[in-house]
Amino acid sequence: MFAAENGLRGDPRLEAISDAISVVPNFPKPGIMFQDITTLVSNHKAFKHTVDIFVDRYKDMGISIVAGVEARGFIFAPPIALAIGAKFVPLRKPGKLPGEVISEAYELEYGNDCLEMHKCAVEKGERALVIDDLVATGGTLSAAIRLLERGGAEVVECACVIGVPEIKERRMLDGKPLYVLVEPRQ
Repeated sequence: MFAAENGLRGDPRLEAISDAISVVPNFPKPGIMFQDITTLVSNHKAFKHTVDIFVDRYKDMGISIVAGVEARGFIFAPPIALAIGAKFVPLRKPGKLPGEVISEAYELEYGNDCLEMHKCAVEKGERALVIDDLVATGGTLSAAIRLLERGGAEVVECACVIGVPEIKERRMLDGKPLYVLVEPRQ
């Protein structure tokens, strides 16, 4: 579900967030319109609006884990976790975490990838929120859901700053609600 469909239609913060995102044509390959959030996070007002909207949504949902998907999910997840009194759990690419990990492989449009988390990062019954910057096909978020659930968490929702219009009709991802702030800029 997009934020504008959930009580935030006309909220000037959404326009400020969208306007703060830069578009880089043909990156990382021809035909891709890369949504660059570095300009969003360097704009302190737009970055604060982003975090505030997520915090307002999740502060009373009893969430104990905010899981950030590497790498750009790491930017948004920690301030949200701090604000709602939850712990931050990084979901990393293979080989980035020391110690014992559990892994979840997934397919991408152009190949395969994998997410890992510390084996002891999640306790049975903890309520988790998954954060990433962008959702297109949902493959990465689906892997994050499976990984957290294998660890014993109950995934409450997935949230992204940007969501492609095609995801709008889905509203759910592997049976979990999906919350998105803005559509990609052109």
